[in-house]
Amino acid sequence: MSSLRLAITTLVAMLAFAGNSLLCRLALADGLIDAATFTLVRLISGAVMLVALVSWKRRSLTVGGSWSSASALFVYAASFSFAYVSLSAATGALLLFGAVQATMIGYGLWLGEKLTSRQVMGALLAVAGLLILMLPGLQAPPLLGSILMLMAGIAWGVYSLRGRGTGNPTFITMGNFVRAVPMAAVLSVLFIQDIEADWSGIGFAIASGALASGAGYAIWYAVLPHLRAVTAATVQLSVPVLAAIGGVVFLAEPITVRLGLASITILGGVAMVILSKSGNAPSGK
Repeated sequence: MSSLRLAITTLVAMLAFAGNSLLCRLALADGLIDAATFTLVRLISGAVMLVALVSWKRRSLTVGGSWSSASALFVYAASFSFAYVSLSAATGALLLFGAVQATMIGYGLWLGEKLTSRQVMGALLAVAGLLILMLPGLQAPPLLGSILMLMAGIAWGVYSLRGRGTGNPTFITMGNFVRAVPMAAVLSVLFIQDIEADWSGIGFAIASGALASGAGYAIWYAVLPHLRAVTAATVQLSVPVLAAIGGVVFLAEPITVRLGLASITILGGVAMVILSKSGNAPSGK
């Protein structure tokens, strides 16, 4: 893969990840669809896209993945949707990213990884950024939405950790999407009294599942082998920034001083940890 093609393909993958936040917020902010239905449609369309991509490359098709990984995927998708009922695209993406990275770093520490003094400083800086964002005040994001997005980030971190070194990542992701669909169907039944969806909301959910999730993950997994671990981890720092820019352009969301300061500290802290760390890069969101 040429350097130019690699750069363009990597950018497309990052835009897809940021696009999930924008599509979800677009659909839920104005009540175009309820969170449970959005989750179900997103997972179904993601599963269909991934099945199509995998079957195009394979003559025989089986369902990979596992129910435990699919459960983590479902928790991520459901929490993500319900969080964006109240969070802005930028705030949600930042909280999600911070929680994913904290989960990955925490798992490494649990396994006995040692942090350098630079990494410790970076981790403390990132935690300080989350505290800045979450402290009560006029500009603080809604507490319930924030907690749900942190749950989504933890779930995605667990999902990413479980998926390391388990074979073809696109094939495994396809199986987990397929397995997560019935879980989302049960969620929709539990929230059947809140069902509300028009065609534009359904369209946003399909785009989130088929394009930003299914195709986005497939593109990222195709690029990942061509990137150094540190490079792959570092480029993901762009996702909250891209989501923030998209929120301003497409949703007219304000960039507050609190959000700007939290972004600098969280992303800067995570960058300090990543740039001093070797090993496998975390998966995309």
